Amino acid sequence: MSRQSTDKRVAVFAANGLEEIEGLTVVDLLFRAGIPVDTVSITPERTVTSSHQVTITCDRSIEDEGFSFDEYDMLVLPGGIPGAPNLKACKPLTAAVKAFDQAGKGVAAICAAPSILAELGVLTNRPATANPGFQHVLVENGAILSQAPVVVDGNVITSKGMATAIPFALEIVRHFLGDAAVEDLKPGIVLEG
Repeated sequence: MSRQSTDKRVAVFAANGLEEIEGLTVVDLLFRAGIPVDTVSITPERTVTSSHQVTITCDRSIEDEGFSFDEYDMLVLPGGIPGAPNLKACKPLTAAVKAFDQAGKGVAAICAAPSILAELGVLTNRPATANPGFQHVLVENGAILSQAPVVVDGNVITSKGMATAIPFALEIVRHFLGDAAVEDLKPGIVLEG
């Protein structure tokens, strides 16, 4: 990281079968913005394999000695199959997501992962979006379905999928650093429009 812009920290959780673009785009843009970010495996091993057979070595594992969700100000859940179901099966992670939401701390999910938030009750009576194949889960659990590519509702950010990973990551940057930081990033990633 060339410059650290905040003391806030973000954890991007990685499970076998994650959609790598959805996770690593967040890591990349937060790095560029100077927001400390860790990739965190939900297994004892730090190495995970994406849904497209890309091997990713994470910074940490939730099973590392001394690991605490409380070190972070936002938890980010990428999608992917079977990545999202693997995240959902991780009880320490789902408990942390609920606790973060109840405390008003940041929670972000993209693609299939917003369905996890919906099933945990985080999206009840809140606007949210997800991959079209998982939008019914949001509706069935009381979310107010939006067709926007990214939806921000207070401390919760949801997004549709791989093609919306850049706008999703930029909303996470905006959450911590504001509009000017997002505008500063756009030329460096050649985001036009």
